[in-house]
Amino acid sequence: MAKAFWIDQDFDRDRDGRYAVHVRKNLDEFEWGDIAPVRFACTAWRLATPPSLTPGYVRWDRRVLEAACHRNTWDGTLYARVRLASPLPEELTRSRAWWRDRGWLGWQETFGQYVEPTQQDLARVPFLRASLLVEAPLPLGDLPPEPEGPHDEVEQHARHAVTVLARELDALVGPVLDQLGR
Repeated sequence: MAKAFWIDQDFDRDRDGRYAVHVRKNLDEFEWGDIAPVRFACTAWRLATPPSLTPGYVRWDRRVLEAACHRNTWDGTLYARVRLASPLPEELTRSRAWWRDRGWLGWQETFGQYVEPTQQDLARVPFLRASLLVEAPLPLGDLPPEPEGPHDEVEQHARHAVTVLARELDALVGPVLDQLGR
């Protein structure tokens, strides 16, 4: 099974720890004073992924279109929201009668990445792109505690939190991507 999510340590190290620098520059994005690690972990994840950091400290499979972590407003737990590029459902591929010579296009790829159509593309042809939305709780057990404030080794805590989240998301989404045939 190939990785769905991973940390690009080499790229980060070759650029003098750019994720830690990015975290330090964006300390105002963090909220302090929560006993649960969820809020901190979600902010650390957001700072580690595009568009906040491009290319991201966290990398993902080409079928992953976006991946975010959120605090559940109902009980304060952590959940992930991941959108994946998917083939069309079988019901739409059995027959092409519905196409009616309109020239429908699906997911376009640029350098192996699935991309949204441009405004120019949308002015010329119709698109039908399937995606899957994965929303699932993530365990909190291995997350580091929230630092006491901006002076408390925030960069190390952020790296630890992002590493845990990447591992959990990989375990969650990897089997789905394998079934889709990557």
